[in-house]
Amino acid sequence: MAPTDGPGPQDGGLTTGEVARRLGVAPTTVRSWDRRYGLGPRVRSRGRHRRWTAADLARLERMCALTTTGLPPSEAARLAREQAAPDTRQARAGHPGVRSGPRPGDVRQECRGLARAAVRLDPGALDELLATVIAERGLVAAWTEVIMPTLQAVGRKWDAADERYTEVEHFLSWHVVGALRRSAPPAPSAPSGRPAAPTLLACVPGENHTLPLEVLAAALVERGMPIRMFGAALPAEALTEAVRRTGPAAVGLWAQSRTTASAPLARHIAAVEWGVRGSRRRPVVLTLGPGWAGETVPGLPHPSGLAEALTALRPVVGASG
Repeated sequence: MAPTDGPGPQDGGLTTGEVARRLGVAPTTVRSWDRRYGLGPRVRSRGRHRRWTAADLARLERMCALTTTGLPPSEAARLAREQAAPDTRQARAGHPGVRSGPRPGDVRQECRGLARAAVRLDPGALDELLATVIAERGLVAAWTEVIMPTLQAVGRKWDAADERYTEVEHFLSWHVVGALRRSAPPAPSAPSGRPAAPTLLACVPGENHTLPLEVLAAALVERGMPIRMFGAALPAEALTEAVRRTGPAAVGLWAQSRTTASAPLARHIAAVEWGVRGSRRRPVVLTLGPGWAGETVPGLPHPSGLAEALTALRPVVGASG
């Protein structure tokens, strides 16, 4: 779905929930701005339901831009009413002298809403928006189509701003991790008899970027596949011991940087054996992340993304139980 600056589906106006997602605020905030500051829609449908037009949305976007600069909400609302922009694009740019904060560029409206909530450091709105997009799209689509593009877009913006918004990027990442963990069902207890072999997930030594592994872990749990997550910078000795103790069907090794990816380590883990003599087993090792692009390991799968990793793991984990 391509982002639009128009009022909404079939030009009938946006609902309050749709407006909230575009702005990156909670629906209760939008209703509060209507009641307290007179920033409601000019026209209401039958039954007094709010239906927001492009002009209504422009005023609210100006309100968000002004509050981001530190203005009190009442003053921001007054300026938003007095200086309503003639179209949404002008409102989004903000008035001269007011910094409206970084925007994620040409991405869908959900991305813009997430970025705006992150810029304001608004935990309630961010958690609600993340929960909504995961519930509506499913975890894989939410990550691939909305969350990852938002993180990439705001990351580019932060880089261009000389790291002025580093706290926003960390804030957004932390809330994404929380949303992923809340969205996944509880891990099931091991069934009686022989339990299914898990997938072991870990960052290679020296690697601290755990968010992509959190996504894969949540997606595997969502599909009923057992995991063992070890997180950031697991030492090589500890990784080897974890493989021997858990007997995983597969091991996912994440490397964000080429400086941390290690082909010798990947080959070593792929050669680790366990089990009784005569029926020894080894794990399937997946090299995950952009760091492995310059460190190819023949014979070891290197999925290019989340969907590809799930596809690679499904027959391995399914056959192991």
